[in-house]
Amino acid sequence: MSDWTAFGRVDADGTVYVKTAEGERVVGSWQAGAPEEGLAHFARRFADLVTEVDLTEARLNSGAADAGGSLTTIRRIRASLPEAHVVGDIDALAARLDKLAEVAEAKAGEAKAARDAARGEALARKTALVEEAEKLAAESTGWKTAGDRLKEILDEWKTIRGVDKKTDGELWKRFAAARDGFTRRRGAHFASLDQQRKQAQTVKEELVAEAEKLKDSTDWAVTANQLKDLMTQWKAAPRASKEAEQKLWERFRAAQDEFFTRRSEVFSARDNEQRANLERKQALLAEAEALDVDADPKGAQAKLREIQAQWHEAGRVPREAAAGLERRLRAVDDKVREVMDSAWRRTTKEDNPLLAQMRAQVAEAEERLSRAQTAGDARRIKEAEQALASKRQFLQLAEQAAG
Repeated sequence: MSDWTAFGRVDADGTVYVKTAEGERVVGSWQAGAPEEGLAHFARRFADLVTEVDLTEARLNSGAADAGGSLTTIRRIRASLPEAHVVGDIDALAARLDKLAEVAEAKAGEAKAARDAARGEALARKTALVEEAEKLAAESTGWKTAGDRLKEILDEWKTIRGVDKKTDGELWKRFAAARDGFTRRRGAHFASLDQQRKQAQTVKEELVAEAEKLKDSTDWAVTANQLKDLMTQWKAAPRASKEAEQKLWERFRAAQDEFFTRRSEVFSARDNEQRANLERKQALLAEAEALDVDADPKGAQAKLREIQAQWHEAGRVPREAAAGLERRLRAVDDKVREVMDSAWRRTTKEDNPLLAQMRAQVAEAEERLSRAQTAGDARRIKEAEQALASKRQFLQLAEQAAG
């Protein structure tokens, strides 16, 4: 307070002045007492201004006040200073208010930008809701789901604020039109549903009749495919009324069950037969694999031929076992062949029946050549020479192979 009174004076006739950078100016008159009391009175008025500025600044900085309102207060106080009836550091307070005005302007700009953004967001949200409602109204066939979603959109719509009245009204008209359009389209759908159910009942009665014709068939593969095709058609056909659908389904399913039960019984008997065949072939295979091929190759070969004949008479076995059995039997056959070939290769050239046969053929070719030469037939001589050369070559190769 004493500092602020230093910025004023009272002259002899009671006029009160305040000192500023531009000079002194009259702020009032004091006749009620000592000059010091007058200066204190006008200084308290200045203190009131400072308090108002302090409060405005505090509320602005804390965010408790609207920045635009604070800016208005700051400008009002700042504009009043040149004529304010106060004593104090008016220049310092003016400078402080100028800086505070800049802060308030910035905050007011930020607040405006935030409001604009909020309005934009609100507009975008309502526009998105309208577009979703229009899409549901035009395309959706999930009637319950779409109807529930339209109710949710309406509830969300009521929570969105900030869109200007004109735009909000236009968006609402679009939403209401979409909702009404959906309601009409849903009504038309359910109106036609009864007709579709009647048509579906006719179609499914025909499918049931066809299935009942096929239930006694023994053409297993063809009929099974036909019944599966009927099932596909059944699933693709629209549903009849609940009661009719259930009764038709029971007849349709009973016809299929009767056929597939009989087929299963036949296949089960066939499987039992194949399992018996499998046991027979496993026994034959065990007998074949037990042959002592090395000790008696010819006997093993003869016995294997008997086993192979019985093998073919044994009949079919389960598919998953067939390949393994055949592979093991071929292994025995390959072993017999290998041992027989090895035994043949161990014979001497003189005892080898194949070499003896080939030598006889060479001798016969030599005789034919000799007869051709005696006859003097050039053509026969040439042919006989070629045949003899070929047979001698084969004999030589066979002798080399025999060792």
